This record gives sequence, structure tokens and C-alpha cells, in this order.
Amino acid sequence: MLNSDQTDLEPPPPRSDPDSSFGDRTAGTAGTGTAGLCPPTRGAEPGEAGKKDLQPPLSREERRRRRRATAKYRTAHATRERIRVEAFNVAFAELRKLLPTLPPDKKLSKIEILRLAICYISYLNHVLDV
Repeated sequence: MLNSDQTDLEPPPPRSDPDSSFGDRTAGTAGTGTAGLCPPTRGAEPGEAGKKDLQPPLSREERRRRRRATAKYRTAHATRERIRVEAFNVAFAELRKLLPTLPPDKKLSKIEILRLAICYISYLNHVLDV
């Protein structure tokens, strides 16, 4: 599971300078959310510049989890969800206007609207059959 500090989409690119220090490495990552929190994985000690990265490449699922952990993704998802719920509520309001109730302005829950619509459709089918 990711913690809130691991929001990078991809691991940082390899550093070509083997003498780069921890401070220099974090200076270029100010917008990633992990600046100063994780130790460098490449180029930390002299002589390690030629070694392969010990971590296996991220799976598709892990990349998806990391992308979804970003604040930008969560904000966009929340916005899409609000738009979806608003459209859903508008559709229920339009359906509610078409259903006869006494009193006409009676507040109905969504399940009551659906049940009343089912009964009303059944009634209209019965009227057409007679």
C-alpha cells in the first residue's frame, strides 16, 4: 500500500553524475511530493553509477495505484463524481415531475420515485390494454 508521500508517477530518471548529493537530488523534485523524504536510489555512493537498479519495474497495477494516489487525480475524480451525481439528481427530478401524487409537491425519496414510476407505468399499460 502506498503512503501519502509516494505520489510519483514513475521512478526518477537516473542521474549521470555519480557525485550528486542527497540535497542536490531533492532540489529538482520540488513538485513531486517526495522531496527530502526518500533516500536516493541511484548515484548515492561513489562507484554505484554503473550498477543496475535493484528494484524491478513497476507493474501496470502499481503504476495505476501510484497515479490514483496523486492529489491532481483525486481532485479530477471528485469533480467527475459531482457532475455524475448532479446529472443523476436532475434525472430523478424530471421523473418526479411526470408522476402523479397527492399533494403534487410531496417530497419523495429516490426509491419511492422508482416504485411510483413502476406502478404508474403498469397502470398506463393496463389502461391501454382495456
